Amino acid sequence: MTDITAPAPYRVLARKYRPTDFAGLIGQEAMVRTLSNAIRGGRLAHAFVLTGVRGVGKTTTARIIARALNCIGPDGKGGPTIEPCGVCEHCRAIAEDRHVDILEMDAASRTGIDDIRELTNQVRYRPTSARYKVFILDEVHMLSEKAWNALLKTLEEPPEHMKFVFCTTEIRKVPVTVLSRCQRFDLRRVEMDVLSRHFAAIAAKEEAEIEPGALAMIARAADGSVRDGLSLLDQAISHGSRQVTEAQVRDMLGLADRARVFDLLDAVFKGEIAPALDLIDQQYAAGADPVVVIQDMLELVHWLTRLKVSPAAADTAGVSETERVRGGQMAGGLSLAALTRAWQMLLKGLAETRSAPSPIQAAEMAVVRLAFAAELPSPAELVEQLRSGVMPPPRGPSGGGAPSGGGRVEAIGGHAPVPSGHGGGGGGGAVALRAEPVPLNPPVSLPPMPTSFAEVVELFSERREGVLAVSLRTQVNPVSFAPGRIEWRQQSKAPSDLAPKVARLLSDWTGRRWTVTLNATEPAEPTLAEQEAGAELRRRQDAANHPLVKAVMAAFPGAAIEAVRDLDVAPSPEPAPDEGEAGPDIELELFPGEEDL
Repeated sequence: MTDITAPAPYRVLARKYRPTDFAGLIGQEAMVRTLSNAIRGGRLAHAFVLTGVRGVGKTTTARIIARALNCIGPDGKGGPTIEPCGVCEHCRAIAEDRHVDILEMDAASRTGIDDIRELTNQVRYRPTSARYKVFILDEVHMLSEKAWNALLKTLEEPPEHMKFVFCTTEIRKVPVTVLSRCQRFDLRRVEMDVLSRHFAAIAAKEEAEIEPGALAMIARAADGSVRDGLSLLDQAISHGSRQVTEAQVRDMLGLADRARVFDLLDAVFKGEIAPALDLIDQQYAAGADPVVVIQDMLELVHWLTRLKVSPAAADTAGVSETERVRGGQMAGGLSLAALTRAWQMLLKGLAETRSAPSPIQAAEMAVVRLAFAAELPSPAELVEQLRSGVMPPPRGPSGGGAPSGGGRVEAIGGHAPVPSGHGGGGGGGAVALRAEPVPLNPPVSLPPMPTSFAEVVELFSERREGVLAVSLRTQVNPVSFAPGRIEWRQQSKAPSDLAPKVARLLSDWTGRRWTVTLNATEPAEPTLAEQEAGAELRRRQDAANHPLVKAVMAAFPGAAIEAVRDLDVAPSPEPAPDEGEAGPDIELELFPGEEDL
């Protein structure tokens, strides 16, 4: 005896929330509009082919078409409609997969000519109760060549009561003779923000609380597939007991933290191998798949390239704050050549990681190669250096080892350092190599290498790059400086391409490769203009505290210090007995036009 009080079996979300009408389909507005207008106008084709990736709604759309064509309304007098009632006998029978006139066949398991003959034999008979007979063939590209040939004639001249709906994920495998007899609809991948809103609505119906970041992760992992996303959402709700956090979804999917992927790529582009390997090891220890880590780096390089080419992409809906702010900062400090080179190397590293016996080792080697390549000049820079006859000394990334063989590094003639040993014949000693480069052109006079950020700004002023010099002086907060490498924090009014321009011009002027990196996380110094203003304020305060100035100010009430200048006077060999700790000689202007004190 059946227990009528037993709870109904659980239905997964992908089946529970399968759309039953055109209004429930998401992300397929063009197809819905075409079919709706065709049903309203009575311009119904006899065969449709629906193509698209998995889980975008091909079979669901086929069933909705069958219901729309056979719905008779609640009163039993309705005709074909774009809004099936869902209560008439045909709508209910189709929804429960028990309608005798709606035949749904899996072409992946029934691929032979005998299966198609069985189908075509039923075409000649009129519907038992419905308005149209509808044959739905799923994965139709799996049919054999003989099966297609057996279907062609029927498909070209079917009876008026017959409709065919073909669904496939491999449209290229469908013969063109079949495609020419059907109306084709390409179902699009559903956009990530549309999926996020859809999943949020379903989570609310399931009384589950899910963080927005977790929904974004699920939508990104779904890759445009509604069914895949609902399966992941179902799993996430079970994993988190209806309280789903971003960290839980990351652990469930084996994803890397998005902020850590930014840190990893930033370390790689700076050539910092040891920190980069530490970051990838931390992500691997936290459960991230090495293949997914490389995929995330590829995705991030693509995003930075888009920002580099079109900065307006940062304002697109669905872009996270991390991708918008930090992505814009990183893209401003990288050249397009470096990004495209990183894309090619990561793409090769992804294939190696997938096929390697140890994926984590392959991922680490890909990161090491990319970090070393980040310090290499681009082909255009190499050509320019060859033309000028000046080659910069090679530099290894941070964390690189010393030259092999235990020899020392000796710079000869100001050119590239070469390893040298003890020399001599035999015994395995290293031989000193002294290669004197032959310039292709007469030597070019280069300015001295700047040793501070202030000298860099002064060099731009001397080279008549006034606009860039003003931006560097007023819109840049220095973070760190070393010859060949600058890190700064850039203010909002600074040009977006300031960093690559400065790096390129410094490389051209000094004959050495320069890298300029935007750093918004570490402490930064005030701008040069702010430093100069602060120094001037301190000079005025020191002058006002001078005993002589105090005496003058007391003798002339209302006087004001207009300017403070250092006196160009050679210091006396011995200090005067009454000077004490009075400080340097200064020149004051108390009133415009008065004599200087």
